[in-house]
Amino acid sequence: MIDPVLASRFQFALTTIVHIIFPVMSMGLAPFLIYFTWKDIRGGDPVYEQLRRFWTKIFAISFVVGTVTGIVLEFEFGTNFAAFSTTAGELFGGPLAIEGMMAFMLEATFLGIFVFGRERVSDRLYMVSSLAVGVGTWLSAVWILIANSWMQMPRGYELATENGDRVVHLVDPVAAYLNPRFGFMYVHMQNAAVESVALFMAGVAAYYVYRHHVWGNKTKNIVFWHETLKIALVALLITAPLQVLQGDLYARHVYETQPQKFAAMEAVWNTESYVPEYIFAIPTDLSQLTDPRAKELFGIGIPGGASWLASGGDATAEIRGLNTFDAEAPPVAIVFWSFRAMVGMGFWFILLAFWGGYRWYTGELFEDGLLHKALMGSSLLGFVAVELGWVVTEVGRQPWVIQGVLKTSEGVSPGLTGTEALITLVGFVGVYTAILTLYTYVVARVIRDGPPDVDASESASDRDAPPAGVPGDD
Repeated sequence: MIDPVLASRFQFALTTIVHIIFPVMSMGLAPFLIYFTWKDIRGGDPVYEQLRRFWTKIFAISFVVGTVTGIVLEFEFGTNFAAFSTTAGELFGGPLAIEGMMAFMLEATFLGIFVFGRERVSDRLYMVSSLAVGVGTWLSAVWILIANSWMQMPRGYELATENGDRVVHLVDPVAAYLNPRFGFMYVHMQNAAVESVALFMAGVAAYYVYRHHVWGNKTKNIVFWHETLKIALVALLITAPLQVLQGDLYARHVYETQPQKFAAMEAVWNTESYVPEYIFAIPTDLSQLTDPRAKELFGIGIPGGASWLASGGDATAEIRGLNTFDAEAPPVAIVFWSFRAMVGMGFWFILLAFWGGYRWYTGELFEDGLLHKALMGSSLLGFVAVELGWVVTEVGRQPWVIQGVLKTSEGVSPGLTGTEALITLVGFVGVYTAILTLYTYVVARVIRDGPPDVDASESASDRDAPPAGVPGDD
């Protein structure tokens, strides 16, 4: 009915695409919650208690759903990719096990205190719980990305044959687990998570600020939304430029270590120099949509930019073409257009950050309706950019599941039939669609209900500030 390799890849892609939303939300919220908790414990402004309680709800929901969807991924290594597990189990299984025993248990143990223990434990222990939850969340990413980065750049292993199966033996844990790719992936992923959540917070806050100040509809707890918008903009001003700058270094590392993936990212088929870097590109005919080629596209780009990016400063540098590699090329259209969209959004986020920062500086942050609409429209784009980044990372590595060691087609469970793979694929589509729909509904409900009331939560400015156009507005 269907190739079990293709069905298994679709299934794993689906479950990963849905799952990654939840850890991105929890990892991105973690530093904000630590800050809100610290400010709340210090006392003074009750809005920080509201911020902590409100965003903790969304963090807890994301943690629970992320746990459920994440467990499934590990089972898929056995059900759909048993040959991969046989080959790489000794090296790949360790980080996944440590992630569960160290990071997940740390986060899960202290999450109960953090969510329910504010009135039951001391300030010091409560602060410790927020730090433990945040550290646990970010530690999970450490071990997951150690495993994935090894698949991109395998190190510290030797191949052996056991019972007729080719297997990987770990011989140098430091080289394997601290391979050069890990640092680039970890910084890029964690910064992307904070940036994505900052965009989400800014978009939600912008909606309520727009309603209050532009539409003229009185909004309860408007100071809460003012603070949310300001804090999100501060985070954006830091993370948006950093993501682009660090992404430049990351792309250069990819060129040096996975030149075939880089060639797919830039749609370079024949070895060429002075290759442009398209910030925005559109195909001039249908064939260029499905078979893009760098120098035949119409778009806005930097002449020689891709060569400069690859070489670290030489716009005339040569980029090796896809036709020169022995292995089959990855799906170039998927990689190229995903990379274009991700890069384009990255520069848009910088524009949003500085636009908002400028309006804040001029005292017009709460009155700029166009900015509010832009933030609302961009509230989920950070998550989209993360998804596209992982598409580039994983699809660009094809046909390898372990770069240069094991092809994806060789890693699928040998006894899996096309019918079995199709049945589970259809089932996962239904289940994961339902999970994502339910998650969206619950989070939207939390946002619609707004921040909780706290003692003396409304300052005089909050109680008395009317929206624009209401008598008494100064």
